[in-house]
This record gives sequence, C-alpha cells and structure tokens, in this order.
Amino acid sequence: MQTQCSADQLEFEGFAGRRVVARFDGGALTSDAGALLLREADRAIGLSRRVSACFRDARCPERVVHALRTLIGQRIVGLALGYEDVNDHDDIRFDPVLALWSNRLAPRRRGCAALAGKSTINRLEHAPRGASDRYRKIAVDGSAIEALFVDLFLDAHAEAPKEIVLDLDATDDPLHGSQEGRFFHGYYDCWCYLPLYVFCGRHLLAAKLRRANIDAAAGAVEEIARLVGRIRGRWPEVRVLLRADSGFAREALMAWCEANGVGYLFGLARNKRLLATIEAELEEARAEHAQTGKPARRFADLTYATRNSWSRARRVIGKAEHLDKGANPRFVVTSLDPALAARTVYEQLYCARGEMENRIKECQLDLFADRTSTATMAANQLRLWFSSFAYVLMTGLRRIALAGTELAQATCGSIRLKLLKIGARVTVSVRRIKIAMASACPQQATFVLAHARLRAPPHAPPG
Repeated sequence: MQTQCSADQLEFEGFAGRRVVARFDGGALTSDAGALLLREADRAIGLSRRVSACFRDARCPERVVHALRTLIGQRIVGLALGYEDVNDHDDIRFDPVLALWSNRLAPRRRGCAALAGKSTINRLEHAPRGASDRYRKIAVDGSAIEALFVDLFLDAHAEAPKEIVLDLDATDDPLHGSQEGRFFHGYYDCWCYLPLYVFCGRHLLAAKLRRANIDAAAGAVEEIARLVGRIRGRWPEVRVLLRADSGFAREALMAWCEANGVGYLFGLARNKRLLATIEAELEEARAEHAQTGKPARRFADLTYATRNSWSRARRVIGKAEHLDKGANPRFVVTSLDPALAARTVYEQLYCARGEMENRIKECQLDLFADRTSTATMAANQLRLWFSSFAYVLMTGLRRIALAGTELAQATCGSIRLKLLKIGARVTVSVRRIKIAMASACPQQATFVLAHARLRAPPHAPPG
C-alpha cells in the first residue's frame, strides 16, 4: 500500500531498511552559492556600479526600499544564474546569498525582502528614455549604456593591443506576440527583431535591437564609427579590422573603412560574373575530388568591381571547392595587403568569424537575450542590454578567475551549472555571515582558485 504523505513531510522509497523522508524545513539555504564569485567579479570590473551610473533615479529617497544599484545588480546576476523571467524575482528575492547584492542587511520596510519583487523589476525594465514619467521614476541614458560596453572592453586590457578584429553579425530574435516594431522576415520565416551584435573575441561591444524590415547592414556605419572613435580615443595606434558575412559587404561600409584607415574582410554573395572568374579553379578542384574522393580546394586572387553599386575595384578572393555534394564556391572582399596569401586570408582569418556565432548563442541560449516579450521596443532594448551585461559579467569571471582551468573555455551555461549552482546553508550572526557550501561539490578546487584570483589586488596578474 502506498504511503500517504503529510502536508509537511514527503516520503520516498526506502533505502537499506530505512525510511527516506523530506521536508522543506532546512532554514536559510541556497542553491546559488556560486553567486559569491559573481559578486566578486562584479566588484573587480565595477559592473553594477557603472551600469547604475547610466540611470537617473528620481524616486523620493525617504521612500526608496531598494536602491537603484540593488535593482540593477539583482537583475543582472539573476540572468547570469538562469532566472530569465521577471516573475522569478518574487522567489529569488528571499535567497540568503543573493541578498548580499542588496545595499542593506535588513530591509528598510518591515515585511519586505532584501531584494525587489517582480513589480519593481518590471518598472525598472520599462524605464523611460530621458525624463521620467509619473509612474516610472527611473530613467535610462541609452548613449551612456552603449559607451559603457566599449569602456568595459577597453578596461579589460592592461595595455593596448597592436590589432583588434571587430566581428559584426545580425541575427533573428523571434517574437510571439504583438511587440512594437515586429516584422515578418522571409529568410528566418518568422516574426522577429533583427539585433546587431559587435564582438571582439569574447568581448561584447554592442547589442543593438532593430526592426526586422531592414537590411542586415542598416546602421552599421554609424555603429562602427561610434565604436572605432571611442576605441581610438584610448588606443590611437591600434589597427582595426572589421569582419562579417556577405550581408555587410555594402559600399557605404567599405567606403567608410577605406576613408578612415580601417581594414575589412567581408563575405561576398556569388553571382554569374564571379563564378566565371574561377571556372578553371573549380574544374581543377572537381578533377582532384574525382581522383581522391576527398574535398578539394583552390583559391583565386581577383580584382573585381560591381557594375553599379561599388565606387571602385576591390580585392576579391574566390574559393573553388568541390565536395561530395558538388561544387561549393565562396567569395570574400577585403582591403588586406595583397602580400597576404589568398588561402591564409580565407582559411585563417575569414573562417574564424564563425566563432562569433557561438558568442551570440551564449547570449541568446544561456543568458536569454532573445527574451524580448514586453510590449515596447525601448523596454525590449533594455532587456537585451541587461542580458548583455550578464554576459559581460560571466566573461569577466571567466577572464579573471578561470584562466588555465577546465572552465577557461566553457560556455556561460556550463560555468553556471558547474560552478555557480552550489547548495549551501547560510548562518547570520553578529560578527559574520557564513555560507556553508556542499562538501560534495565537485568543483571545489576551481572555486577556491577563482576566489583567490578575484580577491587578489587589482595590480596582481590573474593567476
């Protein structure tokens, strides 16, 4: 006969002649003890403090229960820990470790938690641009937010690099409601936004929400001009190379690069004229594949100009490839030195662009950058920024604390699962707050090393 469970005790299948019972009476416990490392990473790069400076808080100070920095830090760390919905904050606001992100140990008002609930976080996400309105007293400065992403990237380097590669890409952000600015995109076959991302390696420099009824490169010139101008303001001698797929091989962007001393390497959509220029190489590749049964490649270095859209002839590299499924020709257009071999340009430089797609997947799949489900486009842009700052926080943790460990190249989702989701009991006394973490945690050594690196003086090298 099945055992009947009482309301406060749960009984499971026995083990070794003993009853197995459970009850929600453990006291102050958390499943997110790894948030302690995120808190130290936030301190190391000053993230929540600097993001808060991009907002204006017009609330009456005497009535404020949760400080602005508490709200922003809570939202960012919540996303990093996997709490994607605003509704989640009605539960995690009672978490004893996440409470350390608050500005005070005890809530200012009796009956309130240390962190804010869903309604307060929702009002934050609907912060208006410019002057606040009657019901939303917190306003956001979008220009300051965009500048902060670049400053965080610059501050992550002890000295100026000789050259940086900026990767651009547009991706779909599917929508399932009647959000402002939504359009149906034929290529992605869905209603969506079309955000523009700019990365430099693992560093995120821009995440701009856009309507989907535009060209992929729309606004790219203005965005790159802003980024390069701010980068060169700190690193005047740095060489900059732009890299993107064929959606960005546009005359306006290439001409701007040529006029401003910025290199470029873009994919180029094939056409009959281009295919005709590599007929001989395609035939050689086909013959080699027929003989060996293996993929065969040839490369051609061309000078090419369109009939009307380009203002000048440019260097184009053609890849003549033959696979089991047939011919697979590809082209890129570049301003790189002709002394650099065509094969090197394509295989070592252009193909590395694909790594950026993994960064976008981290943002969307691990940190919920595609959770743009509010009614207005401005609120959805702020949600995208919060997710992007959660990515910056996780990147800071990975860069400062995890170099040389098994998690050095791990995705944000893997770091969360292995290093942040740790059970612990929290005890608060007069002199200290003790977090007793699970003794069986398999990543203890990595956690201890990460802690030591994050607590090291700022001048000390990480590790």
